Amino acid sequence: MIRFLKHNMIDKERWDKCIDKSFNGNIYAWSWYLDIIHPQWDALVENDYDRVMPLTASRKLGISYMFQPFFTQQLGVFSKSQLSKEDIDRFIEAIPNQYRLVKYKLNSYNKVDYLSENILSHRNIELDLIYDYQHLYNRYNNNTKRNLAKAESAGLSINSGIYPETIIELFKNNRGKDVKHWGDKEYDRLVHLIHTAISKECCLTYGVNNLDGKTISGAVFMFSHDRIIFLFSGSDDASKDKHGLTMILDNVIREFSETQYTLDFEGSDNDGLARFYKGFGGEEVFYPELRINNFKGIFKFVYEKLSN
Repeated sequence: MIRFLKHNMIDKERWDKCIDKSFNGNIYAWSWYLDIIHPQWDALVENDYDRVMPLTASRKLGISYMFQPFFTQQLGVFSKSQLSKEDIDRFIEAIPNQYRLVKYKLNSYNKVDYLSENILSHRNIELDLIYDYQHLYNRYNNNTKRNLAKAESAGLSINSGIYPETIIELFKNNRGKDVKHWGDKEYDRLVHLIHTAISKECCLTYGVNNLDGKTISGAVFMFSHDRIIFLFSGSDDASKDKHGLTMILDNVIREFSETQYTLDFEGSDNDGLARFYKGFGGEEVFYPELRINNFKGIFKFVYEKLSN
């Protein structure tokens, strides 16, 4: 039986035991992660926490809606045993109708009908690190190899354990200027998330310095369930030609080659970013987004337009 639980009814210890044993668990599903990214999240729970689904809902103008929080690429149903399409359908049907709008990304192990009008498809890029570094390097495309050579010839140096705030400032002062929907609340939440993950020993940060000792690129990686999630990065626009981010990704691939890890680039539907990630030999994996509009009549049409 699938039960709907409000946040204060969720047994976090049993929840995390389920996530720990889930064949499709990921970093986003841990209770501590959800508590930071979306406090007061609710849940669907089957039986004795055998399968679980976090529900990330909010209210705006008196309307309850369910959406994908920042820094959570894939949520959905997590399970100790294999999942069928029928299992996923049961969880979707159990989502309370009180959520008038739903825009929620499931995970790549959640089987759905991609032809359904309620399902959108998103692209991710992943790289299996089980091979030795030379084998992985040989799969880089020519452009990636060329950019890596430029970074090395520029005398860049890479450092681990740099302050998360340094990476976030790099982002805010460069690409972040064009990201209008992020404010202090989102950045503060990201700082809290990274520091918490570092304290739990499931996060590494890297930075690249130029010859003057200035940090020109930085990146954050999260570790869980044999996956390395490329969560966040920042780079100095004026040093784009130095290819610091290419150097960081190559370093992670080198450091964790011949392991059970999969490097998850966390995107992207953007063709340019996807091309960049695939340049490291990454392969496309798709995951679904659930769209539900529970409004009636003209309101259904209006909110359908507003939500696109």
